[in-house]
Amino acid sequence: MRLVLLGAPGSGKGTQAARLKEHLQVPHISTGDLLRAEVAAGSKLGLEAKEVMAAGKLVSDEILLGMLEDRFSRPDTANGFILDGYPRNLAQAAALDTMLERLGTPVDCAVQLEVPNELLVERIAGRAKAEGRADDSPESVRTRLKVYDEQTAPVVEFYRQHGQLTIVDGVGSLDEVFTRIVEAIAPVKAVG
Repeated sequence: MRLVLLGAPGSGKGTQAARLKEHLQVPHISTGDLLRAEVAAGSKLGLEAKEVMAAGKLVSDEILLGMLEDRFSRPDTANGFILDGYPRNLAQAAALDTMLERLGTPVDCAVQLEVPNELLVERIAGRAKAEGRADDSPESVRTRLKVYDEQTAPVVEFYRQHGQLTIVDGVGSLDEVFTRIVEAIAPVKAVG
């Protein structure tokens, strides 16, 4: 199962990806974790990314895509993967799709975790308070969610147009949301 997990900050993507990793027996690939690992390992792409980040810039799609292609070439992805945090915009979705088609490993399914924005604000603000982080005020969270909605809406539409999108209600207990995801991807998994 090759799965793209989509959802706004605070929607539970990371938590559900960790559970799905065990359930599907495939690696959870977070682009943030991948980027940090490549920088720490001092790989060619990691060094390029480190230089870009040191200059205060965003790592290019080309560097991220190169890291993902390298990651997808590892044996543990032979039976699939769960991709979390990428793609974040339409250009990334198209580039990822092209790369995976070239590798003969197209995405099977994209799952969008739907959670109302006000609940996301509550979740993130609660998490920030528990972790002592001042950067997650309700106002800053709303701004981040607005940017997410603007950039990611086309990605959701991209997967909808390709017949790969499944929308799952992300409100409820961790077990309830996990069960919904598993039930939503079961028909795709059965075909794959």
